[in-house]
Amino acid sequence: MNKATLVERVFRAFMESDGMARLMPAWVSRPFLPPGKRLGLPDYAYDAGERGYITERWIASTTPAENPIHTENEGLSFLATDPPILLKEAVELCPGMIMGEEYAKTHAGLGRLPKIFDNWDRLPFHIHQMQKDASKLGKKSKEESYYFPENVPLGPHPETFFGLHPYIVREKRYDLIAKCLEDWEHSDAFLAMSRAYVNVPGEGFHLPPGILHAPGSALTIELQEDSDVSAMFQGRLAHKLLDKSSLTRDVPPAELEAEGMMALVRQLDWEANGDPYFYENHHTPPVPVEGSKQPGGEEWWIFYNTPKYSGKKLVVKPGQSYFSKDNGVYNILVWDGEGTFGPFDVCGRSHDKDEIMVTHGAALRGVEVVNTGASDLSIIKFFGPGVNDDAPVLKKYP
Repeated sequence: MNKATLVERVFRAFMESDGMARLMPAWVSRPFLPPGKRLGLPDYAYDAGERGYITERWIASTTPAENPIHTENEGLSFLATDPPILLKEAVELCPGMIMGEEYAKTHAGLGRLPKIFDNWDRLPFHIHQMQKDASKLGKKSKEESYYFPENVPLGPHPETFFGLHPYIVREKRYDLIAKCLEDWEHSDAFLAMSRAYVNVPGEGFHLPPGILHAPGSALTIELQEDSDVSAMFQGRLAHKLLDKSSLTRDVPPAELEAEGMMALVRQLDWEANGDPYFYENHHTPPVPVEGSKQPGGEEWWIFYNTPKYSGKKLVVKPGQSYFSKDNGVYNILVWDGEGTFGPFDVCGRSHDKDEIMVTHGAALRGVEVVNTGASDLSIIKFFGPGVNDDAPVLKKYP
């Protein structure tokens, strides 16, 4: 299909639906943990063979998944057209129409990646590289935030380890980290150097890059920068030993050869890992969006404390409507309930009715949201950088 024809199809897909378009779910496999099977797939569909298990769903994604076994377009979302169109291509071809002309001049793409991850065990202790380190390989850093949805089984380990004990940082015990990395077979000992925080449904955390973390088994809706860089500091988990390439894949080979495991230690944000007020500085309970309350519903900030992205939860009461206006381009995931979102019928956890892309123009005009069901209609909105400069910032402790 030539470029002109594809541009025409993209414009038609959005303009025929008031500047919005349905998206298809993007399923992503990971090789190291069993699935929680809370993504709404048939039981057999979680088995991805030699690629592992389907444990993630990426939402309105323009970011390809980086996995040991490459699969074409894994992690990328498609517009639900006939035939489907890659959202990544749509944004690249029609940036002004989708993101707004002014925003598109200063932003090379949507700049964020929403996802759901669904692991029935704790993820390995790992980091996402800071920009100073990711840049060395021509990649982007990965700041991220978590929201734990309500009324979902929490799994066997609903607590997340974050950072290091403050004394390790205060006394500059780099040797403890390097030694644990060298003893890859027993690197699960890392968790003894960290603190765990309970995954409370309806709440979440904000996590800048460079901080060690091992997310728990609670089903998690995540919003992050559009990147897939990482270093797995914990090699053994769930009775399985990971390949050590999962530790070193995003470290320049020359640095690894010259410094050994200290090259990984230097990728840590040392002070942030030892913050004695870690919980106070990173815990993100829902915050009411000022001026959002209407007779039919209300919005809460659930992803905030960073200029890199933001996100809201909209709840519309049964039998009620809500007029939703926003500052710029976003996408939604309908989590619970049923109703209409503009011209679309929507239904939570119904894979062909729960994901919509909203252009800049439609966001500014506003969307009528109607709850046609007997329970709350709950919708998560995801925004990229620079859209919501009014998002809250946590008070800094101490």
